[in-house]
Amino acid sequence: MVSIEPAVMSSRMRVFVTGGSGFIGGHVIEKFVAAGHDVVALARSESSEKVVKGYGATPVRGDLTNLSAAMMQGCDAVIHAAAFVEEWGTRAEFEEANVHGTQRALDAAKAAGVKRFILVGTEAALFNGADLNDVDETAPYANPQRFLYPETKAEAERRVLAANADGFTTISIRPRLVWGPRDASVLPAVLEVAQKGGWAWFDGGKQRTSTTHVFNLVKGLELALTHGRGGEAYFVCDDGTTTMHDFLSASAATHGVTLPERSIPKWLMRGLAALIEGIWKLFGLKRRPPFTRFSISMMSASVTVNASKAKRELGYTPVLSVDEGLAALRS
Repeated sequence: MVSIEPAVMSSRMRVFVTGGSGFIGGHVIEKFVAAGHDVVALARSESSEKVVKGYGATPVRGDLTNLSAAMMQGCDAVIHAAAFVEEWGTRAEFEEANVHGTQRALDAAKAAGVKRFILVGTEAALFNGADLNDVDETAPYANPQRFLYPETKAEAERRVLAANADGFTTISIRPRLVWGPRDASVLPAVLEVAQKGGWAWFDGGKQRTSTTHVFNLVKGLELALTHGRGGEAYFVCDDGTTTMHDFLSASAATHGVTLPERSIPKWLMRGLAALIEGIWKLFGLKRRPPFTRFSISMMSASVTVNASKAKRELGYTPVLSVDEGLAALRS
């Protein structure tokens, strides 16, 4: 078990967190409380209340549809981590959570007199299926947009950064491929496919990728409480890049799973994903398809990001190396 010091020992703040019962939000609460901050967390159910209480936050019952200034009263900053991140959903579902939910969070924060609003953004806002190599914050949003998650997260970020004003600082912190303890999406999905005997690499897994351990993301978010220019986005990531093959193989090995070396051409899998989505839409199927265009495209593209701006303007440096993070998952 690796012990990580609180990300930044800044002055005590009262921070409102959305998505606090989730993977990223839960770690935000734990680290912020450990750093001496007072954390209030949005909780949409009794079970969510118990989870955020367990992490050390004071729960406030509500969700992204009914956010109000009263919930954020007395808070200095908002960390907006909640989002609709499912592989499959309707345009209305993605827009309601990612766009309208973000707008409601912005409106409530401004009305409550919150001074700083920090979005958990994503490199996916720039992604339309093509490789992204060593991209920085000057890279444009994807045009055209081909996937609902990147499209709605890009629009959410546009709104957050455009809301920056005197007395109301807005910042987006963009991680790439978040991983670490309590990950409920990337590694569990890989292990599930492998255990069912269906794992295969795309073009041998040679795609290069940046990664972001959740502790490093939380450090970037806490730095943004007191550092950074309003109206700006910042990439944060682990030091160095790797390949999908090396990173996912090492991650699976922490659970005693060896991923097979079977490989499929990425063009074939992307074509199959498009066909499957077409069938699902034609017949109006509600259940999640076995894979989607977005998930296959993300796994079969090289995506690396440049964190120089965050290092320069936020003072960001990773608190944990990839090797240290993998060792902690094995312990």
